[in-house]
Amino acid sequence: MASFIKIPALRTVEAFRNRLRELNLGLPCEDSIQTAPRSPLAQPVETLRINGKRIGNRWAVHPMEGWDGTPEGGAAETVFRRWKRFGRSGAKLIFGCEAMAVRFDGRANPRQLVIVERNKKDLAELLRALVAEHKERFGSADDLVVGFQLTHSGRFSRPEGRPAPRIAWRHPILDRRSGVDSDAPILKDEEMDALIEDYVRAARIARDVGADFVDIKHCHGYLLHEFLGARLRPGKYGGSFENRTRPLRQIVEAIRADGNPIDLAVRLSAFDMVPFRPDPARSRPGKPGPGAPEDFSQALPYLYGFGVNAQDPTQPDLTEPRRFVELCARLGVKLLNLSAGSPYYNPHIQRPAAYPPSDGYEPPHDPLIDVARQIHAVRDLKAAAPPGLVFIGTAYTYLQEYLPHVAQAVIRNGWTDMIGVGRMALSYPELIADALEKGELDRRRICRTISDCTTAPRNGLISGCYPLDPYYKELPEGQILRALKSKISS
Repeated sequence: MASFIKIPALRTVEAFRNRLRELNLGLPCEDSIQTAPRSPLAQPVETLRINGKRIGNRWAVHPMEGWDGTPEGGAAETVFRRWKRFGRSGAKLIFGCEAMAVRFDGRANPRQLVIVERNKKDLAELLRALVAEHKERFGSADDLVVGFQLTHSGRFSRPEGRPAPRIAWRHPILDRRSGVDSDAPILKDEEMDALIEDYVRAARIARDVGADFVDIKHCHGYLLHEFLGARLRPGKYGGSFENRTRPLRQIVEAIRADGNPIDLAVRLSAFDMVPFRPDPARSRPGKPGPGAPEDFSQALPYLYGFGVNAQDPTQPDLTEPRRFVELCARLGVKLLNLSAGSPYYNPHIQRPAAYPPSDGYEPPHDPLIDVARQIHAVRDLKAAAPPGLVFIGTAYTYLQEYLPHVAQAVIRNGWTDMIGVGRMALSYPELIADALEKGELDRRRICRTISDCTTAPRNGLISGCYPLDPYYKELPEGQILRALKSKISS
């Protein structure tokens, strides 16, 4: 494993700041956690309205797949529990709540939520429960903004538990991983035309049940993100930048033609890299080695991604992402949530972690490097963006007890408009409220990026924080996961 100092070993702000300097990361970090109303994280977003509402502070909760809905794509008890906890977190932007498939064959797992007519009642009840929890805890929900994330999992679709990929184009490395050995899984142009109508129907349902906006998901290797890199695809959805962004333009145009005024957002993987794998020379059974790029020597120039350097696909290139940001502004997208890469093929650049999931690899270097890369990418894209877009930054969970210290400084410096948290909201949703109200955190509940919330669903279990949330620890799935991890490591 690459040698690095884990965050809990950095016992003071100054020790953490020194580590940032050692790595030459250029990240700001403030001395203490400021409480409301003085904290920059407590300030409302004054520059726009979403469904007529002002977002009440600078915190957001990211959408996550729970792998715990009903077989019909509706809500189960654990889904309600998770959404209620998001409501009590103190974040004033719940960005997408959950990745919701716009049709059944686009599910990443057999228990993913599906935003179709038959599930409207469940979705409405989930939203009411979240808002009620927020109102009970904070007295009002007038400045709470909640959206639904619309997705098709594309290459990573597993609607019945087995891989059933639908792809934009053939990938010389990912095809081997996803079991693609012919052109049969490629979505034809007319199939894409039909899929756009599914997004329109889903957006109509979101509006009907009371969501404030929809997120048209373009991240993490899922279908619309894959289309952004479809340089070698023929026809109207491939080749030029205009063609590769046609799905977004047509979805937006069709939602508006449907008479739906719902506000729009996009979660984007702003840059990518070649797929990684455990270094075989440094791996042993139960102990994956550090991540290393797959051999791409026969795939140059690398024309198989978005926001990636074609000559050196281990490096980002933000040229096209800047154009995409400008396109979002022209289309009337109001919120842009920036992530990176994919949890399936290069998770270290997407969600930096100290410990890998069962199908992952050890960090190839100090994960703080990957945190900084995302923060700087958001700063660069925001600086070049037209006025009016609100940016949400990602990759903050790995900062752990120093998350608020860095987040305050990033907001104060204008590098992003809002700070989003994902895994941290599973283990410790109240981190946001504790930071704003108390100026201190409960160290016992901080996510240490152990990655059980990924290992569990990778092995067919529901996703949750098994190490720190007693609810999941005591479920039968908790015992299964512990036995599984013991078997893997033995």
